[in-house]
Amino acid sequence: QVQVVESGGGLVQPGGSLRLSCAASGSISSIYFMRWYRQAPGKQREWVAVITSTNSTTYTTSVKGRFIISRGNAKNTVYLQMNSLKPEDSAVYYCNADIRATSARRDYWGQGTQVTVSS
Repeated sequence: QVQVVESGGGLVQPGGSLRLSCAASGSISSIYFMRWYRQAPGKQREWVAVITSTNSTTYTTSVKGRFIISRGNAKNTVYLQMNSLKPEDSAVYYCNADIRATSARRDYWGQGTQVTVSS
């Protein structure tokens, strides 16, 4: 079994920073892509950022220059450093991991962590 767990959400004022963490655990053979998505109330889930197994990164336009995705020393961990936060960044943030487990390669999702940007 594979589990993906996020942490680090909370309430922050506009212009502030938060760091989200995501850890994958279980019977993992390989981790390929790790991604962050977010979903605001009444909106579709949107992709935010991705990091590959070789640490190549890509961001959606609205967060470029403000968010940084990175992997921990343990390659099963990914972080999202969020700076200069805006109210429109408020959402539930989800971690998605492209993992080969014991039998197959598939996407795994975490349960989400709430980020609220408000004064």
